[in-house]
Amino acid sequence: MAGSTFGNIFKITTWGESHGKALGVVVDGCPSGINLCENDIQVFLDRRKPGQSAFSTKRNEADSVQILSGVFDGKTTGTPISLIVYNTDQHSKDYGNIATCYRPGHADYCFDEKYGFRDYRGGGRSSGRETIGRVAAGAIAAKVLSELGVTLTTYTRSIGDCVIDYNNFSKDEIMNNPLYMPDAVCAKKAAELLEKVMADNDSIGSSVECIIKGTPVGIGEPVFDKLDALLAQAIMSIGAVKAVEIGDGTAVSKMRGSENNDNFTAGSGNVTKLTNHSGGILGGISDGSDIRIRASFKPTPSIYKMQHTVNNAHENVDIEIKGRHDPIIGPRAVVVVESMCAITLLDLIIANASAKIDNLKKIYI
Repeated sequence: MAGSTFGNIFKITTWGESHGKALGVVVDGCPSGINLCENDIQVFLDRRKPGQSAFSTKRNEADSVQILSGVFDGKTTGTPISLIVYNTDQHSKDYGNIATCYRPGHADYCFDEKYGFRDYRGGGRSSGRETIGRVAAGAIAAKVLSELGVTLTTYTRSIGDCVIDYNNFSKDEIMNNPLYMPDAVCAKKAAELLEKVMADNDSIGSSVECIIKGTPVGIGEPVFDKLDALLAQAIMSIGAVKAVEIGDGTAVSKMRGSENNDNFTAGSGNVTKLTNHSGGILGGISDGSDIRIRASFKPTPSIYKMQHTVNNAHENVDIEIKGRHDPIIGPRAVVVVESMCAITLLDLIIANASAKIDNLKKIYI
């Protein structure tokens, strides 16, 4: 299988399956001298682990991470960092009834056609548990970025038709409710909606937003490796993401140039913008403003309703999915979105060190 590696310099390779023995990631290109311990990574993993509320799967996993290499005396050594998380609560028998048929909305059919074989237990590499490696690597990237003054704030922006009111925005509220919403009023309404959805044996869609502060001007390449292009690739590579928006996103299609353009202004020796419709990126390069990116997640495809499908003999059948599944993807994916943004941005920041000869002179002369 190709395509399990992401990044150029700060590079990650994830491995493992939902119902295999373990999952993990190898991180290449991390600078040496970064203070790093397992708890730094565990904090991130705890934000995505299952069983934390009534709105997530009841799979009981501690998702405890172990550092196998790349750290000595509490600091990164500059060598590959290998991380592992063991699976301890797989219920593979729950998936026996889908061994020969394809779940609607899942990758089952496409995976079988591509490889002629699939691990039907929980989706294998197509499972949401694959994101464990991304989040573990993202914790490292976020820690490096914090030393450069770059911070990421990520939250659930909407659940169904419940959308946060930015007038009620509170960063502290994000960790105060199980839906990771920065608006307490919206979180309450969304919880009530989810209870109705779950009572109907159904699922619902959601969106996640990430705001990145402190990004230096000039990050990103102007052609194929645009900052926004690589962020979009990173976010779209997360299972169940169906759309990515940066800045005003799709709303720009209804605007005039005079409305969409961000006017520049100078003061105290700095160039800033009066507005930020671009979401902090112009021409594929960071402009110093906050980077704002949103991801739209489809409803969880595993629902407890009878559904029509086909089996691997291409016969029409009906199935009722069993197992333990989230009624919504967004809240547990908040930290996944944050991690992929951190990985992407750090990789480009490191690459940007060679953009000007002055940068290299600062290092070597």
